[in-house]
Amino acid sequence: MKTIKDSVHDHIEVGGVARDLLDTPAVQRLRHIVQLGTSSLVYPSANHTRFEHSLGVYHLACEALDHLGVAGRNAKRVKAAALLHDVGHGPFSHNLEPLTHRRTGKYHDDVHELFERGAVGAVLKEHDLSPARVADLVAGDGKYGQVVSGELDVDRMDYLVRDAHHTGVPYGTIDHGRLVRELTFDQDDDLVLDEGNVQTAESLLVARALMIPTVYNHHVTRISKTMLRRAAERLLESTDVDAEELRRMDDPGFLVALRETPETESFARRFDERDLPKRALWAELDDTPDGLLDLAHEDVRGYELEIAERAGVPEADVVLDVPGEPEMTESSTRVLVNGDARVLHEQSPLVDALRAANRAQWRLGVYAPEEDTEAVGTAAANVLGLDLDGALVSEVRSGLQETLGSFAGEDA
Repeated sequence: MKTIKDSVHDHIEVGGVARDLLDTPAVQRLRHIVQLGTSSLVYPSANHTRFEHSLGVYHLACEALDHLGVAGRNAKRVKAAALLHDVGHGPFSHNLEPLTHRRTGKYHDDVHELFERGAVGAVLKEHDLSPARVADLVAGDGKYGQVVSGELDVDRMDYLVRDAHHTGVPYGTIDHGRLVRELTFDQDDDLVLDEGNVQTAESLLVARALMIPTVYNHHVTRISKTMLRRAAERLLESTDVDAEELRRMDDPGFLVALRETPETESFARRFDERDLPKRALWAELDDTPDGLLDLAHEDVRGYELEIAERAGVPEADVVLDVPGEPEMTESSTRVLVNGDARVLHEQSPLVDALRAANRAQWRLGVYAPEEDTEAVGTAAANVLGLDLDGALVSEVRSGLQETLGSFAGEDA
């Protein structure tokens, strides 16, 4: 048994298969991948890593398994999956995943091949565990996969608390102890919250709804993420590095590759110096045509070229950033009410307010060098068919407060 001091959960005891997995290269690599990607450019203390998050997920998984009465080989599999759930991440966490997925067809939780070979597979087999079964749990398959990856998973519980702790933002604070203690399986083997926990489930949604605009979708984070994705594309196009190799890099290795490649050196310098593009356009969902919400990568590049031509700037200076249509998967969390497992959004009127706030916070972004923002913003509005009433960049951040204020019966 190994005891590790953690900034969020205090002391974490790691034993059994997890203890042997801890020192494998795949897990130790997570020390060099930051949890929040480029968010440290906004919150300087947000330098926590996927390694410490994985330890936290393992810790909460152990508590959940004890509470649920899960033991034996099933518990060993879940504990292994909890510690290993992030080893498929590429550099800067989720930032480059859209690019590598287009070229490999794999997301970060597609880890079957990774688990079958090398030290991870050897450790799992030494503990009489099937690498394929553990990989299935990472993907959220089966009854116990819900503990690691589902609507009430311990992954979500840890990252909300940990991200709030390291950014200094109080909004992600949740009672993860109660959430773990109130987990149960219903008659259909779905992981649900036990009787009397509608407000407990609501608290998870409120925390995430507040963290999304404040941390995860902060405009500086989004701008820097798009810059690194553009740099990664250029790296793949101009060197022998392929998408599989890129997926296995860590953050420092990726930045070194950028610095050592003439075609990408400027991206690395600008990231190091926080010399970022600026917002030329920042459009709300209601001002954005539906056809722009599900653009293929090639269509995005086509729009960037057209905007650049109309604005009279180099194509490389225009970045179109279109997030996916806002969704709140947690609203389908199931809670026992009078013995029946009910979907949260059918039981809680607060969920409707949170959904509305989620849509109000959505923004389409177009970024360009500071001196070109006016020309690029005007061109983008015309090319994309946006109705912005003359406001190319909106700093409005009141959507959540107004929605919740109306819900509470306050004057908006």
